[in-house]
Amino acid sequence: MFRLGAHVSISGGLHRAVEREEETGGNCGQIFVGSPRGWKVKQPDEEDAKRFRELAEKKDIKPWIVHSTYLINLATPKEELGNKSLETMQAEIDATSKLGIPYYVFHPGAHTGAGVERGIENVAERLSKLEIHDDVKVLLENTAGKGTTLGQTFGELSRMIDISDCGYEKLGVCLDTCHMYSGGYDFSTEGKLEELLDKLEKNVGLKNVHFLHLNDSKYSFASEKDEHEHIGEGKIGERGFRLFVNHKKLRDKPMVLETPVDERGFAWNISKVKEIRN
Repeated sequence: MFRLGAHVSISGGLHRAVEREEETGGNCGQIFVGSPRGWKVKQPDEEDAKRFRELAEKKDIKPWIVHSTYLINLATPKEELGNKSLETMQAEIDATSKLGIPYYVFHPGAHTGAGVERGIENVAERLSKLEIHDDVKVLLENTAGKGTTLGQTFGELSRMIDISDCGYEKLGVCLDTCHMYSGGYDFSTEGKLEELLDKLEKNVGLKNVHFLHLNDSKYSFASEKDEHEHIGEGKIGERGFRLFVNHKKLRDKPMVLETPVDERGFAWNISKVKEIRN
């Protein structure tokens, strides 16, 4: 079954996320379990968690994925920030498990001058300190690569995983289309998409890509700028997305939208993706 959804709010209760997803026309989804720009994570009580799990199962809206707060930085050379990031990540992963959600995604962070290799080592060392529950897979998201941000290349992501103590048993990858395109991976033609998938297979392995973020890009190829646009309305364009969402190696992976929230909204984008899906 084609699994497509959007990032939705948990305002008013966790179960409202399921209701909002259904309203957009989605059948899988993404949420935050705390403020996206804060450090505090409130653990869901059992009644709320049970209501979320049961409603998601009843509506057949799954799988879900939890997105980390944007403040997380495992690549940082600053111990205080690194420790704070770990503490919050652990709380978010704990909440993910309580909700019966199988995936948790985060951005690796920025080395802020410490150097690429030191930053990668910091990510791997800190990942190794997490208690990752058996029912949760922690996914590293690729980035557009602006400044000293790490995770722009598949090689960087694979090295973070390879030198950690976790390995692919506990870790995996979530691919963001806007970040890929802005970060230097083109998929606007069949040939370029095949080249991208070959690089992905050699570095990460397609079986280790568990989720996809579908976002068009407001900026041009290899700009390293991370600003999302509605599907087909940005620099990637409808043709690129048509190729991407229909490729035999990608079409069965769950896809979530993080497109702009304006007069078009998620329902428009979900309809657009369904329209171009063969």
